[in-house]
Parts: sequence; C-alpha cells; structure tokens
Amino acid sequence: MIKVYGRRNSSSVQLVMWAINELGLDHERLDFGHGHASTRTDEYLKMNPMGRVPVIQDGDVCMFESAAILRYLAATYGTDDFWPSDPARRGPLDTWAEWGKGTFTEAVLEVFVYGVRLPPSTRDPAILRNATARLIPLAEMLDARIAEGPWLDGDRFSFADIACGHILYRYFSLDWPRPELAHLGRYYERLKERPAYRDHAMVSYEALRGTY
Repeated sequence: MIKVYGRRNSSSVQLVMWAINELGLDHERLDFGHGHASTRTDEYLKMNPMGRVPVIQDGDVCMFESAAILRYLAATYGTDDFWPSDPARRGPLDTWAEWGKGTFTEAVLEVFVYGVRLPPSTRDPAILRNATARLIPLAEMLDARIAEGPWLDGDRFSFADIACGHILYRYFSLDWPRPELAHLGRYYERLKERPAYRDHAMVSYEALRGTY
C-alpha cells in the first residue's frame, strides 16, 4: 500500500492523490502540514529534509517533490497511454508536464496567495496586477496547446494532463480578471468529468484563508 503524507488542501498533494486514484492504486493518506501533524519532526525530516508535503512511501521507495512522485507513479504503474514508453512521444509531454507543474502552477499560486492566503488588510492591488500580467500569457499558451486536444497527448489522457490540470480548479475558482479562453475552459470541463479529479483536485481551500 502506498502511504501519502500531506494535507488534502495542498495543491501538490492534490496532484499526487489525483494520480494515485486515476491509476486505481491502493493507498492511505495521512494528514501532515499546516494545522495537522508536524513536518518538522526528526522522523518526517528523514523522509523529506525540506519539511514540506507531500511525501510518499511505496514499499522501500520513499520520495518527495510532487512532480517526481508523479513520474514515478506513471512509470511504475501507468499504461503506455498514461506514460508512453517511446521517449520521442513522452519527451514533449514531459516538457508540458514540467511547465505545468512549475511555471504555470507557480503563476496561479501567486494569484492564489493574493486572493486567499493574504489577509485582506495586507493586499496590495499591485501584487494582483503583476501576478495577472504574468499568468495570462501562460494561460494563453496552454489554451493554444490544448486546442490540439482533447488532451495534451491527443485522444490519450496522460501524466501531463495531471501536471497541467491539477491547478485549474484554483485557476477557475479564484476571483481575478480571468480572460475568456475557450479551449482552456472546455479542457477544464473535461477534467471535471473525471471522478478522480473531482474528488482530489477540486478541494476546498477555505481553511487556508488569511493564513499568511
């Protein structure tokens, strides 16, 4: 059984939990971080010296960093559609996966921190303007890429969709001047049709309000 250490309302934990459930893997999730069990104990820091979530244990394998965990799960348990064995097909998908978990997610989280984590009294509108100016061109890139869809690998849903799509619940539910991007909007609607996405990526973040 795979053990996942991390709170349900962490976007990085959501990525891992979506992947595990999309793959139908036996697992147990344990609440750690921000209001739950501490990630600063010696025991936890042996698993992840960064003191962050998530961590997974799969037999003798212990890992942190959600993008690395996603690749491990995909390579270990995924089908050829989910994790292509051909590097020439997998490589371009991995490019978008890296971009989605890194560049795109980081930009969404800037808007998230402004609108959710910062107390209203500390919000400087310039922060939102700058975050929006960074995020919109990236969203346009994903919109253009997914126009070739329905998924990032054409008709095949893959690990790259989890890397890029896990943050879209926050992207679409946050209050910010979001542009109308038809392809991205339809992509999000397709994601919402997947039970594992609804159960593990569309998670309330109300408990995080004003916690910075």
